[in-house]
Amino acid sequence: MSIQAISPQQLQNLLQQQPDTVLLDVREDEEVALCALPHHTHIAMNRIPLCHNELPDDVPIVVYCHHGIRSLNVARYLENAGFEQLYNLSGGIDAWAQAIDPAMPRY
Repeated sequence: MSIQAISPQQLQNLLQQQPDTVLLDVREDEEVALCALPHHTHIAMNRIPLCHNELPDDVPIVVYCHHGIRSLNVARYLENAGFEQLYNLSGGIDAWAQAIDPAMPRY
């Protein structure tokens, strides 16, 4: 199984259809303080091995970071840990800010 990429527009649609989708933000604390998606779960990338058991395994999980590289690595890790409904936000929160929420601060 490979990690499915999801565009900001597809994510917006998914959240309307499945509001219990987990938005897993794997950025550092200082990045999250600048901007974040609503109702996100924050676990910094380096804490995933210690904390991934806190995540539900019966709902979709969309992993995101700044541009989508770190989140893809985390999604692969979670896939190896047995999670199945995994998505990586293409372009990360930066793409979300450009396409969906232009008022969101960018960095």
